[in-house]
Amino acid sequence: MFITVETTVAAPMQDVWHAYTTPEDIVQWNAASDDWHTTAATVDLRVGGAFSSRMEAKDGSMGFDFAGTYTNIVPHELIEYAFGDRTAKVEFTETPGGVRVRITFESESTHSIEQQREGWQAILDNFTRHVEASAN
Repeated sequence: MFITVETTVAAPMQDVWHAYTTPEDIVQWNAASDDWHTTAATVDLRVGGAFSSRMEAKDGSMGFDFAGTYTNIVPHELIEYAFGDRTAKVEFTETPGGVRVRITFESESTHSIEQQREGWQAILDNFTRHVEASAN
């Protein structure tokens, strides 16, 4: 099953794309809640290139790597990637209100669909706040 989350970022496409694809930005926004953070990120933004984000609980109790390989890149429009045996697609669309970022990803069986949707949406909401604060 595929799940979709989206947001509209009130910032120029260049800023949105840069924040989504730059490790220095990713570590600032990539967390679903205040008690988690991303301690490291790598991006090789090309088809066949790898990415990784180290996500950890701030209390040090647990952590995991979110990693995969880019399968399609259309600058300022589309990023597709595989992570494990799942895939995701990130679409960037200019709208009158800013840039719509829509992520569609394959669900997993460990967490409920709603938990997955809420977690990915929370990260996307953090992304929006980060980009909009940086643009102002």
